[in-house]
Amino acid sequence: MRGRGGSERSGDGMDGVARQQLYYSVEQVADLLGLHVRTVRGYVREGRLKAALVGRQYRITPEDLEAFTGLPTPSPARAARPSARHTEVSGIVQIDAIGPGSVDRLTNLLMAAVAGRHGDDRLRVESVHDRERATLKIIVLGGLDATAELLRLIDSVIEDLE
Repeated sequence: MRGRGGSERSGDGMDGVARQQLYYSVEQVADLLGLHVRTVRGYVREGRLKAALVGRQYRITPEDLEAFTGLPTPSPARAARPSARHTEVSGIVQIDAIGPGSVDRLTNLLMAAVAGRHGDDRLRVESVHDRERATLKIIVLGGLDATAELLRLIDSVIEDLE
């Protein structure tokens, strides 16, 4: 019987006690294997890594991950728990009155800066350009130092555009 929150309720006399089947998310698998999330999704789509589609997200059982890697894996509950303190920034930079040429130059520079990074401080950058409003929004997700570096780069380059 389905319980609240999608957990399964036991029918063996343990009234009110929920048993949850634990799965890895694609993000957890990517972190465990040191891969990009897109790479893991590609493995799932190619059928190399078995996964179940739950809603719009893939879920991977520990057994399927072990079969894929050939190595024992930690429990998903432990993998979800951070072992050390982690800080992250989520921010949106909006630039108004920017033309398509400047958008191309700036986004290419930012993507190159992100791709050329080395180290453990992860950084993700997405951009959205609204041509009608001549607005560029840059979404930045990452560690404190990496995000600060990227924001300084944007600040130094923005004055030189058009």
